[in-house]
Amino acid sequence: MNTVTVRTDRLVLRSFTGSDMDAVLRLFSDRRTNRFLPWFPLSSRREAEAFFHERLEPGNAWALVLPEGGIIGYVTFSGPPANDLGYGLLPEYWGRGYASEGAGAYIRVLEKNGIPFITATHDVNNPKSGAVMRRLGMEYKYSYSEHWMPKDIDVVFRLYQLNLDQEAGRVYMDYWNKSSLHFI
Repeated sequence: MNTVTVRTDRLVLRSFTGSDMDAVLRLFSDRRTNRFLPWFPLSSRREAEAFFHERLEPGNAWALVLPEGGIIGYVTFSGPPANDLGYGLLPEYWGRGYASEGAGAYIRVLEKNGIPFITATHDVNNPKSGAVMRRLGMEYKYSYSEHWMPKDIDVVFRLYQLNLDQEAGRVYMDYWNKSSLHFI
């Protein structure tokens, strides 16, 4: 994904940079922000630097930044084949529409770049994330179970999809096919 800057009414979306390490540590060490994510919260600047280089630096994650400069969250995109969209916010910004606003802007960039569809999943114990997906125009397709490492837990996910190219009927089925427990 390009390293352009995108502005919305209340946010700036931009690539994470090496100078964001304090914000990366704050965001990815917060237990509530990371509760429904596959990794454990970070506990040191060293872990934040490793996380940055492994997951944020490649360019498929954008910081959600308030115009006055503070990073409050992120939005990610996995690319093919799942084209999975992800997002997270610091708890003090929950319930204000920032996730929908930032993810919606990111989706518009993906659409302009010719991405045919996106998926997003949420733990069934995190229905507010599903509400964000619905606000983005995504439709529920199915649920499936996955064993998450390193947390070593079984999680039931709900998969939502948005076909950006308007191809009716397309459903990304890899998660369904890989799971022995799946249902609609």
